[in-house]
Amino acid sequence: MPSSTPLPLSTPVPPSTPSPASPPAPQLDVAGALLDLLREATTEPRPDVQLEALTLAVAADLPVLLWGEPGIGKTAALTQLAASLDLPLTTVIASVHEPSDFSGLPVIGDDPAVQGVPMAPPDWAVRLVRAGRGLLFLDELSTAPPAVQAALLRLVLERRIGSLHLPPAVRIVAAANPRSSAADGWELSPPLANRFVHLQWVHDHEVVVRGLGGIWPRATLPRLDPAKLTEAVAHARRAVCGLLAARPKLVHQLPTSESRRGGPWASPRSWEMALRLIAFATAAGSAHDVLSLLVRGTVGDGPGLELLASMDRMDLPDPEVLLADPDGVELPERGDLRHVVLDGVVAAVRARPDKDRWDAAWAVLARALETGAPDLVVVPATTLAALRRDDWEVPASIERLAGAVALSRRADAAGARVPVGGKAGR
Repeated sequence: MPSSTPLPLSTPVPPSTPSPASPPAPQLDVAGALLDLLREATTEPRPDVQLEALTLAVAADLPVLLWGEPGIGKTAALTQLAASLDLPLTTVIASVHEPSDFSGLPVIGDDPAVQGVPMAPPDWAVRLVRAGRGLLFLDELSTAPPAVQAALLRLVLERRIGSLHLPPAVRIVAAANPRSSAADGWELSPPLANRFVHLQWVHDHEVVVRGLGGIWPRATLPRLDPAKLTEAVAHARRAVCGLLAARPKLVHQLPTSESRRGGPWASPRSWEMALRLIAFATAAGSAHDVLSLLVRGTVGDGPGLELLASMDRMDLPDPEVLLADPDGVELPERGDLRHVVLDGVVAAVRARPDKDRWDAAWAVLARALETGAPDLVVVPATTLAALRRDDWEVPASIERLAGAVALSRRADAAGARVPVGGKAGR
């Protein structure tokens, strides 16, 4: 029997050559990936009065100037606005440019005596014209010297740079720091300041916290109602023309102090801008706070507040209409406007006293008591009661008002005694 050869328990495997380790990624690439993650952010629809005012002025094709302290987020807001509107953003730091960069550089042609000397525009202006649309951001405007500010006048008003004319789809927004916090800051010249809608840009704590978490407010253009366009224009013209007809001194008010001349002030140009903004705000159904920012940022606080007050009175119901149909009364919800309406009703009765009109006025006051704060009817009710004649019977509606008037007077008397009692107890 032949002998068998013993089999090895395991077949030896030749040693394998180790594969070379892949080289580690460069640290700058890793840092870039981390930066990309930090830049990731989304937007959400969120009420923001100053952002809505900015987008409304941009839609109205008016130059806007954002005032705010350094680091407040003006540049970030403009960057996000351009991205939301799908507009290419062109940023120009006004203070590092020469006046010729905005007025154009003279270029001598073949025959200057015949063709003249054209003014060549800068490259960024050429890019805007080629794109046909865009958002031109003039940053650090308050650090631009007076010569540069003078060169910007034609750019901001006429949109001309040298021999180029910017397309209608290009919008202009600027930003500036107050002189106290600007690097080598200058006051804006009155002619340049009068060409802008001035908006004070402040930070909102909740917006900043949520934005640092990756969610910022969404900037969208206002939705204009096509059915309201004609009405909006008529309303804006009636508001501005009605005020200036009654207050002609408001047409042109150049501030006396140098600092105030660099802000919004009233002129025929700025009133035309205010009229346009009122029309756009009316067509968009914007809130009162948004319109207030825009109007005061165009003609100044004083004239702007007068215009807003006159617009509130424009929308108030006619006292004669209320007296004719007291059962169908719809009074304003705002307390100040309701007080004006009730005073107007009482004044109408005083001007033409009549028993039926007196009774109707009491019905209006009773309606105001049912739908609003009782204290608003105290003064009108007291004045109306003083108009009663001896032969006029007291209407039943007075009974509903008597308790409110008495209660309000007791509350006023008690409130007047609180400080005295507080002092005595110390």
